[in-house]
Amino acid sequence: MLKADLNERITRTDAGTPMGDVFRRYWIPAVLSEELPHPDCPPVRVRILGEDLVVFRDSNGDVGLLDAYCPHRQAHLFWGRNEECGLRCVYHGWKFDITGQCVDMPNEPPESNFKHKVKITSYPCWEAGGIVWTYMGPPQEQPPCPDYEWLRAPESHRFVSKTFEDCNYLQALEGGIDTSHSSFAHNNNLQDKNALRTRATAPKLEVHKADHGFTYVGIRDLGDDGLYVRAYQFVMPAQQMRGSMTNWSTGEAEEHPTINGHIWVPVDDEHCIVYNWMYSADPNHPLPRDYCIKHETLFGRGPANTLPGYRLARNKSNDYMIDRENQRTKTFTGIQGINTQDFALQETMRPIVDRSKEHLGSADAAIIVARQLLLEATRDVESGEAPRGVRPDSHRDIRGCDHILPRGVSWQEGLAGELVARF
Repeated sequence: MLKADLNERITRTDAGTPMGDVFRRYWIPAVLSEELPHPDCPPVRVRILGEDLVVFRDSNGDVGLLDAYCPHRQAHLFWGRNEECGLRCVYHGWKFDITGQCVDMPNEPPESNFKHKVKITSYPCWEAGGIVWTYMGPPQEQPPCPDYEWLRAPESHRFVSKTFEDCNYLQALEGGIDTSHSSFAHNNNLQDKNALRTRATAPKLEVHKADHGFTYVGIRDLGDDGLYVRAYQFVMPAQQMRGSMTNWSTGEAEEHPTINGHIWVPVDDEHCIVYNWMYSADPNHPLPRDYCIKHETLFGRGPANTLPGYRLARNKSNDYMIDRENQRTKTFTGIQGINTQDFALQETMRPIVDRSKEHLGSADAAIIVARQLLLEATRDVESGEAPRGVRPDSHRDIRGCDHILPRGVSWQEGLAGELVARF
């Protein structure tokens, strides 16, 4: 269990909170690049770490992330005119560039220099991997931009999406680094007794701390067929990487071997945005677009499965459209969509889990270590030190993978070279 005061410490992310200060030391996703499709396109509302913001792409194609409220009379800048390298408030015409500087104040006399004295809160932005990233921390502590392998993969080899989740970031994240639940929550064929995760439902976990966070493996004993080993990476503060080279059901190699993952970004204490990414494990193997859409649909977040605001169509308001007959005869949950199954469990735990009531076991080793590292990060930031994973060299060369290994072969030996980036 986690004591109530420590649970508060790592779940609250507003400005001035210990975990909020940690998130503000990293570059984190703000929006998908596709949400700002061209210069001078409409601005987009965003809420990150409890802050209401607005993001826009100016006439030069550069992106600005500003406080959502005009410093004149607090009108919302979502209604603003995006024009001539600035966002203009439609209430009185004040205009701001991507740095937050007021560059025009047409309701003041032409000779006034008042505009030079007004600046709105702004955060630096950077684009890579189909995402607009931002840094919201102290300027003097701004780290270099991240260098994850999936950001280096060309557009033809990667895919990225996002979904809104109606719960605190931590319980969503903890679902992502929980490997044993896939034998149950994601068992979509109760009749298939040969599926790897049905044959071995209690994986042995090994967790090894590293500069980026930790590497962890789930080892499932398949008897005479060897060991199914899935190796993951947890990258601070809230990213997971996993390999998808081996088909869950057949044990054969996937047609399109990929590395997949998520980044969980707090909207506020009771909501988060999940950025879902995947990229080809092979630099010589592009990912077909139709395969990516098929994958998204399997996970319940394809184009036909989502509502405006990146919300799942199957959600809390309709009990995730659970089919009890399907649950009784075909699937473990009766809910369609792998991520939808996760959301049904995570969103209904309460907006923030009371971890003082938990009883963790050996299958929760990765979750326990993640909490240790998050608490460590709060102490590091409070003492003026940089938390793990901030430096690009800490995460540049890592990746996930999964393979069936012969008995007697350690995962370190069997996966040697497989956990090293190739892009």
